[in-house]
This record gives sequence, C-alpha cells and structure tokens, in this order.
Amino acid sequence: MLRLKLNMAEQGGGGLRARQDVPASDCWDLSKLYAREEEWERDLDKYRKLAEEIPSFRGTLGQSVEALAAALAFVRDFGMLEDRLGAYAALREAEDQGLSAARDRSARFTMAAAAAQAAWSYFDPEIQAIPDERMAEFLRQPALAEFVVWLRKLLRFKPHVLGEKEERLLALQMEANQTASNAFSVLTDVDFDFGALDTPDGPKPLSHGTFSTYLQSPDRELRRRAYERYYAKYDEHKTTLAVLYEGQVQLDRYAARVRNHASARAMALFPDDMPVAVYDNLVATVRSGLPVLHRYYELRRRAMGLPELRHYDVRVPLVADVTWRHTYEQAVEVVLEALAPLGAEYGWALARGLGAGWVDRYENKGKASGAFSYGSYAAEPYILMNFKEDLLDDVFTLAHEAGHSMHSYFSARSNPFLHWHYTTFEAEVASTFNEQLLGRYLFERAEATPVRAYLVNKEIDAIVATLFRQTMFAEFEAKTHALVESGTPLTVEVLRKEYRKLLEAYFGPDVKLEETSDLEGLRIPHFYRAFYVYTYATGISAAVALADRVLGGGQAARDDYFAFLRSGGSRYPLESLRLAGVDMALAASIEATLARFARLVEDLAAQLGPGSTPAT
Repeated sequence: MLRLKLNMAEQGGGGLRARQDVPASDCWDLSKLYAREEEWERDLDKYRKLAEEIPSFRGTLGQSVEALAAALAFVRDFGMLEDRLGAYAALREAEDQGLSAARDRSARFTMAAAAAQAAWSYFDPEIQAIPDERMAEFLRQPALAEFVVWLRKLLRFKPHVLGEKEERLLALQMEANQTASNAFSVLTDVDFDFGALDTPDGPKPLSHGTFSTYLQSPDRELRRRAYERYYAKYDEHKTTLAVLYEGQVQLDRYAARVRNHASARAMALFPDDMPVAVYDNLVATVRSGLPVLHRYYELRRRAMGLPELRHYDVRVPLVADVTWRHTYEQAVEVVLEALAPLGAEYGWALARGLGAGWVDRYENKGKASGAFSYGSYAAEPYILMNFKEDLLDDVFTLAHEAGHSMHSYFSARSNPFLHWHYTTFEAEVASTFNEQLLGRYLFERAEATPVRAYLVNKEIDAIVATLFRQTMFAEFEAKTHALVESGTPLTVEVLRKEYRKLLEAYFGPDVKLEETSDLEGLRIPHFYRAFYVYTYATGISAAVALADRVLGGGQAARDDYFAFLRSGGSRYPLESLRLAGVDMALAASIEATLARFARLVEDLAAQLGPGSTPAT
C-alpha cells in the first residue's frame, strides 16, 4: 500500500481559513477584470444603460446589410461587457460562497442579465424571419465577415426559435431557472458542516476537498469513518436534494418541449451539432469494456489483501513505499516540463499565468469545492484550485485546468468575440491531453519499479474516473430524464434505485456497496447542467489518441493540435477535432482507450506479483 502522510493545513480547531486570512500571493489576480469594486459597479450601470438601447434595433435587422452589421456590432460590444461583468461576479462568489456581498453582486448581475435577455427577445425571431435568399446575400458581404460563423450557427436554431412574446417570457425566467442549481450549491458547499475527524495527528476537518484525501489514506478505518460521516450528511438531506434534482430535470424537460426538441438530451446536444448516436455509442462501447474494469477491481482487492473490496477502498493507491509531495511551485515546474513538447509559446504563456495571477491556490472556508478554469475573452483564463501538497492528484488537476486555460488563451487570441468560445466537448480534450502528457513524462523519468507501478496505477485510475465513471454519470442522466419524460416522478427511492443499479453494473459483483453508496447520485453538481458529463469520457478517448500523435508525430502533429486549440467556436466540435487528427463520431478512439486500459491492468498485475493477478 502507498504510504501517504495526511497533510491537512494547520488551521486551529480543525477549521478552514477564512478568505480574508489567505495571503494575496495565493489568490488569483482579478485586476485584469476590475482593479476596484467601484469599476465593476460603474460597468454594471453602463450595462443597464446599454440594455435600454436594445429595443432600438427592432425592425431593422432585415432592412440592409449595414443595419444588420450595426446591430451585430452592438451585440458584440454588449456581450463583451457582459462577459467581463459576469466573470468577475462568478469568480468573486467562488472565493467565498457564504459572503453576502459576493452573492449580492452575482444576484444583481443575474437580474440585469435577465432583463437584458428579455429585451433581446425580438432578436432571434427577427433574424430567422429574414428570407433565406436575402440572408444568403447578406452573408456574402464584407461588412458581415466578422459575424458569419455566429450567424450560420444561429440560423441552425430556426426550427427551435419561438415568437418574440414567447422568447421574452422564456428570457424572463432566466434568473428563476437557476434556483435549483444555486440552492444545491449553497446547501452542499456552505450549509453542510461535516465536522472534524480524529486522525493520528489529531482532529482534522472533513470537507469536500479533504474527503478525497481521506479516501486515499492507507488507514482503512479512517477511510470508513470519513465515508460514513460524509454520506450521513447527505442522508440527512436526501429528500431536499432529490426535490432539487427533480426540479432541475423538470425544467430541462419543460425547455425541450417548449423549444420543439425530441428530448432534453437532444436539446443539450443540438448546439454542438452532436448526434445522439455519439452519446449512445459511448455508453454501448464502454459497457462492452466493463469486464476488464471488474478484473481491475479484483486485482485491487488482492493487492490490498482484503477479503472483500468496499466502496471506500477503490481510490487507495496500490503501490508501497512511494511518497509524493509537491509544493504548489514544484507542481508548476513539473507541469511545465511535462508540457514542453508543445513548444516555447505555450510554455511561456502558461509559466507566466501559473506563476502569478491566474490561480487561486488553496481551500478556504466557503470556497467552491473542486477545481475549474474560467476563461474570459478580455482578461485571463483563471483557475480555481484547492491544492494539497501530498496529493499527486492535485498536480494532475493543475495540468488539467491548465489545459482548459490554454485552450481559452489561444482561442481568445484567434477568434472574434462572438465565436471565440469552444464547446465543453472540445474543452475536455485539451485538459485531459495535458494529463496524458504529464503521466507519460513522469513515467519516463521514473527509475524504480514501485514508482513506475504507481504511475501505471495512476493512469488506470484516471481512466476509471474519466471514461468509466463519467459514462456511468451519463447513463444516469439519460435514465432520469427518460423517466421524467415518461411521466415517472423522481422520488428519493427512484433515484437511489436507478443509481444503485448503475453502481452494481460498473463496479461488478465483487465490490461491496454500502447502504448509503447510492446517495452519491444526489451529490454530483454536474447533473444541474444536464448532458455534458459524457464529454469527459469522449475527451479522455480523444486525448489518448492525440498524446500518441503529438509525442510521436513531430512538428506536423503539433501544428494540427494547435489548429484545434485556435479553432475556438469557429467549427462544430467533431470538425475541429478532425483538424487535430481524431474522429469522435467513430468508436475507434474509445475502443483504443479501452485497449490501453486492459494493457495497463495487465502491466500492473505483472508488477505487483503473481498473488495479485486477477482471474480472467
């Protein structure tokens, strides 16, 4: 078993630091957005005043190419201001979600954005009403060159755009539509208090961030207590959580029906021009690979010397006598070295950003859990971390979020504002690609067998978490939405039953689930933004193929990858990935990742010795 010392931040009384106690050097620098609060307030006033001009373009859009160009220039400038305001509000709120001033700022922006959205309600219907022949002529004019991609994508929505009155009513719902998601976040990130756990080093806090650390501890009793304490809190609030999730699913169903989509899933995939068959193909292909996943869990049980493997045992590293510790600065150095094959331009920009300004580094009380990258067209691609020095996972997380941020960096510098933003489908390729390069870099430089075995195990667990687990999540979303669309209420019992069936299928018959294991389905924040988790699974599949290609293909393969990064929103995701050299409409990339997973399991079994080899 890997010997990892638990290293919680020294925060008296088992608590977390308050935000005001975090040194500025550990925080992101949001001054590229706004240096002072009053600047944001002035821009919010400006935004509200500009919103009053939105109706002035009504009735002009089809008059001439000049009139349409003027309206689109206003859309662009208004959108850039909205992007800046929204980024600052969201990032400040993420710092401390319990801070009333931050929540007030976000609420005021959301209210202003909802009012603006309502004012724009005439815009899409009026664009769609322009006769096809006239619009085709407009699109050939130089005055619209900057807006052609955006317009062509908008015109695809013609069958799903309603009349002005209906669009206004839908826009007025924007703020209310966030209630379920916001309530879930506040309940789980702010109101939930998991308390402290007794550890060999004294009482230490249990939080969303430290939970993953405890589950990697070699102390099985500590893992069990952390697991039971964590899920006991969800058990206390399971009915509320189920109601919130059903509310979100019902909202998705309502939107799909109003917009004339066949289902909520079809609606979610439509903007990316993503066939539902790609989603179903992912699930079917991954399902075919479950037997080797079950063999891995049997390998894990034997390596850990356990009579049975329980749900809280599946994340412990398997290799003995390997200790990892990276300060944040050391983690940055390792990430930069691993990504050196991408060249000097990539490395210079990333070194500058990770060194100072982009990253909010450590956990504090009220801070959003997990990690994310928030790209902004006019400022920096900021990264939220909850970095822990004794978790190699957090080095990989830093590389992952850096992939998102560098994707934003190149996209924003290569595209006009209205189509700079890439899709989630593409985003998960760039992030997971960085993880692949980091893992291979560390493996190539590992001299001792235990270190190499540890890294093999690390990649196995990454594929489990990203390909298998996210596909399981994708199945759950498809099932719950299908239930609602068929008229079945999502009660606590229904949700737990459906999620447990998936746990049993993916973990197999030899993993012992706890009574509370199926409560996991009530704690996943991604479910409040339906039908995007599948992109994590497709992302790792594409990333494996691209890592092979870039590391073995020389300058041409690297240029293809940069063409993908710079593509932004100028193409639909299947097309942009074809620029890089992979076709995700086919099962081949997923099958190749499953084959790599099988080889890694065999390699790990051989390194751990004959007593660990699972039966086939």
